Amino acid sequence: MKHIDFVAIGGSYAGLSAALQLARARRQVLVIDAGQRRNRFVDEAGETSHGFLTQDGRAPAEIAADAREQLMNYPNVEWMHGTAEDARVASDGRLEFRVGTDTISARRLILATGVRDELPPVPGLAERWGRSIFHCPYCHGYEMNAGRIGIIAASPLALHHALMLPDWGSPTLFLNGAYTPSAEDLAAIARRGTQVEPVLIDRIDGHADVVLQDGRTLTMNGLFTQPRTLMSSPIAEQLGCALEDGPMGLFIKVDEGKATSVPNVFACGDAARAAGNVTLAVADGAMAAFGAHRASMV
Repeated sequence: MKHIDFVAIGGSYAGLSAALQLARARRQVLVIDAGQRRNRFVDEAGETSHGFLTQDGRAPAEIAADAREQLMNYPNVEWMHGTAEDARVASDGRLEFRVGTDTISARRLILATGVRDELPPVPGLAERWGRSIFHCPYCHGYEMNAGRIGIIAASPLALHHALMLPDWGSPTLFLNGAYTPSAEDLAAIARRGTQVEPVLIDRIDGHADVVLQDGRTLTMNGLFTQPRTLMSSPIAEQLGCALEDGPMGLFIKVDEGKATSVPNVFACGDAARAAGNVTLAVADGAMAAFGAHRASMV
């Protein structure tokens, strides 16, 4: 069994940020990562990340690679590629889990396990996810060039897109049988200038062409939708961490110091908030590290 004081499960932005703070506190840190960043689809499309101070317009993979390189300059940091499984709280309070054939025991655990997106079942949508179809206007709205923006409704959260996206272009809300606006919703949507299209979608073609079942094709600069988020790892549930049900899906419940309901377990990033982005993940990771470090002094 491998005994480590601090372990971060997840080596994306939140986990890297947490590990960096602990490394600089001169603590031994192990980062475990399976290489499945949530925004990897943006890299595959040749797109870039936006809204992250000093990194605006860079590829997400480059940001993560630079962060890992800087982190691994600290001799007290170890990196393990793999997936953490079968977690439990041992009788002495340590946190134990497996990575492949190895058993790891940690005094303090930081969960930066992230989430995965469950996309609406619209033909052609999944192939364009992270390329011309997105979920966060703050991350990708500016790149719509103030043009035509389609909103594919997948839940009542489509209302928020319909009210927000006029700041980035000229939106059309495709209800697609997934959301029925109330009279009050329709009035608010109209005030914002968003068009409403009730005809069902047949498929998405081209860059962001919405082909309707009545034969019309509406060409958009880009599309937004509302995926349901699912926990990427069962570790939090295996340890007994309390979860909250947010508008997009379950996430790990934490306090202001990112402590979970389980002693010595902290959580950060998309797995521990109702919605997030790279900037918030990095901040969360630092907060989780501060909390874990302070807890080690008790």
